[in-house]
Amino acid sequence: QLQAFGGGLVQAGGSLRLSCAASGRTFSIYSMGWFRQAPGKEREFVAAIRWSGGLTYYAESVKGRFTVSRDNAKNTVNLQMNSLKPEDTAVYYCEGDPPRPNYGSTYYLQDEYDYWGQGTQVTVSS
Repeated sequence: QLQAFGGGLVQAGGSLRLSCAASGRTFSIYSMGWFRQAPGKEREFVAAIRWSGGLTYYAESVKGRFTVSRDNAKNTVNLQMNSLKPEDTAVYYCEGDPPRPNYGSTYYLQDEYDYWGQGTQVTVSS
């Protein structure tokens, strides 16, 4: 199971740190992705971290502002969000993917991920 937490209300320019706790699986072998969904919009890719080597991927809209990291000892993946903008307002979800050789080409696809859990709301006020 995956559970995202750490969301909240923050002013534009502020920061939040989201975390995703994983249980019941060998977390270290899973690539982890963050997606978000704003009201009336489709879920979109935000960031991801590969199961091995820690390679990270980001959507253009968050590059330079968000940082994804993982702590395999604690079975968590984190998303540090800085310089937040009102357009970052959404429910954020973490999703897990078993190791696949083509992950470098598919990390941004919703269908790539096999596991996901409840999201956490992030609201950025202007």
